[in-house]
Amino acid sequence: MKIQVLGPLSAEVNGGSIVPTAGKPRQILALLALYPGRVMPVQTLMEEIWGTELPQSALTTLQTYILQLRRRLGTAMGPGAPGNAKDVLATRHGGYLLQIPPDSVDVHAYDSLVAEGQSAFETGNDERAAELLRKALGLWNGQALVDVRVGPILEIEVMRLEESRLVTIERRIDADLRLGRHAEVIAELTELIARHPQHEGLHSQAMVALYRSGRQATALDVYRRLRGRLTDELGVEPSPQLQRLHQAMLTVDPALDVMAGPRRGSTFDLYAA
Repeated sequence: MKIQVLGPLSAEVNGGSIVPTAGKPRQILALLALYPGRVMPVQTLMEEIWGTELPQSALTTLQTYILQLRRRLGTAMGPGAPGNAKDVLATRHGGYLLQIPPDSVDVHAYDSLVAEGQSAFETGNDERAAELLRKALGLWNGQALVDVRVGPILEIEVMRLEESRLVTIERRIDADLRLGRHAEVIAELTELIARHPQHEGLHSQAMVALYRSGRQATALDVYRRLRGRLTDELGVEPSPQLQRLHQAMLTVDPALDVMAGPRRGSTFDLYAA
C-alpha cells in the first residue's frame, strides 16, 4: 500500500485506488493513514466525523464506513493476496488501525528527511541540509489533505503539517543563505512574505538575501513595510533581533557579509542578543 497525505489524499494497492468518493469514509482513511500501526479509538473517529454532537446511530454508521473501506481494500488486493482486508484494516479493542509499515505513508518519509536535514544543519553541513530539506519539501503536492473535508481532529493534524512545512522551508532557506545562494532565493522569499505578511523569520531572510545581492534599499523597504503592518495591525514593534538586523544594514555592518556566523544559527538569529 502507498498512501499520500501531503497534498490530495491518495491510497493505492497494486496500482488501484482505494480512496472512497464519500466524504466521511475519506476522513476515516486519512486519519488512520496518519498513524499507521497505531489504534485509532472509535471515539476519536466519531468525533472527527460528527464533532461533539453524535447521532444515535454513530457507532453503527462508523462500522458501515469501515466495512466500505475494507471492501475497496479487498477488491484492490485481489483474491490471491496473502491475508485479507481485515488484516490490513484491523479491528482492535476500542478502535481500528491500518496495519501497514510507516514508510508506506509519505508523511513518514517527510519526517525522516526533515530530521536528517535538521541534524545536518545543526552540525554545519549546509550542503547536505539543503539537499535533504529540499527533498523533503519535494514530497508535498499542495496543501495537506486538500481534498478531504476535515473535522476537529484532522484540522489539528493539517495545521501541524502545514506549520512543519513552513518551518522546513525556512530552515532550507537558512542553509541556502549560508551557502551564498542569496540571489537564487529572492523570488521564493518575495512570494513567501506576501503569503505570510507578519512572519519575521521569512522577512529577515528576505532582507539578508536582498542586502547580500546589492539591493540594500529594497532590503530596508522590506523592514519598513513589515514594521508598518505590525504597528498598524497589532500595535507592536518588530522583535529586538529584527531591529538590530535593520540597524546593521543602515550602518553597513561588515558582519552581514559573513555567510555563516560562528554559531551557525538561523538567519533570524544573526543579531539575537
